[in-house]
Amino acid sequence: MAFTAADVKKLREMTNVGMMDCKKALSETDGDMDKAVEWLREKGLAKAAKKAGRIAAEGMAYATVCEKCGVGAMVEVNCETDFCAKSDLFVAFVKDIAKAVLDNDPADVDALMNCKYPGTELTVSETMPEKVMSIGENLQIRRFVRFAENTSVGYVHAGGKIGVLVNLAVEGVDASEIGKNVAMQIAALNPRFWDKSQVTEDVLAEEKKIALALMDSDPKMASKPAQVKEKIVMGKMNKFYEENCLLQMEFVRSDLFQGTVEHYIADAAKKLGGSVKFVNAVRFQTGEGIEKKQEDFAAEVAAQMNMGK
Repeated sequence: MAFTAADVKKLREMTNVGMMDCKKALSETDGDMDKAVEWLREKGLAKAAKKAGRIAAEGMAYATVCEKCGVGAMVEVNCETDFCAKSDLFVAFVKDIAKAVLDNDPADVDALMNCKYPGTELTVSETMPEKVMSIGENLQIRRFVRFAENTSVGYVHAGGKIGVLVNLAVEGVDASEIGKNVAMQIAALNPRFWDKSQVTEDVLAEEKKIALALMDSDPKMASKPAQVKEKIVMGKMNKFYEENCLLQMEFVRSDLFQGTVEHYIADAAKKLGGSVKFVNAVRFQTGEGIEKKQEDFAAEVAAQMNMGK
């Protein structure tokens, strides 16, 4: 029975075993998927295959910047438990994945899986089964971002619960402290937009609609002239920007500066004798959007005991 590249990909997704091993397994079993899984188990990869189906919603977001080239990268790698996420082996693995992103500039996670794993001649995909076995849990490389232009500053909060990578246009100064303070604000407040210019017309229309509806439901406001209501609505839009747009937000470190984030960046850069402008940022919160399985450990232990009878 012949097999295709899609079959190799499917077997890899089923077992979390490297591409080359999956290809060999299909070759040895004439393309029979079930027999290929068994072949992998017989070759000692059963542990990795068994763990592949488990939900990986814990883990670590990690941001780093290359000291030599200035390229910034951030990754989110997931595991099954918070205990594992704090282990030295897992943290080292996440840092290696971040280095692979820095070194190779992959287009997406699939491309990253085909990149060389740092310090070896193997690909990330080929290394994964061994890492699953040595770390002891299902591992998933979920996403990454890489900034090659301008100046990047990385920030990791609470041991990797949140990671932020900020990208700044910098002239004549060391902007690391400015970048860190901005990243901390992003980590804490998670703005919907970076700047008010990014707020789309449909979002504004919806906010205006809500503001007008609230006024119409208030007897004191409902009778006011339309032009008065319009002025009030515009005032509420400014409040919306202040609450949802990073650069228009009040800078939270009031001990350093009182004003908006945008004004803080300009003021801090001026004091240093240079220029700094916010370009972009990415915020990863570990496990966001992943449905976590509610484990019944008592039932699981009982099931394992019954299996042993």
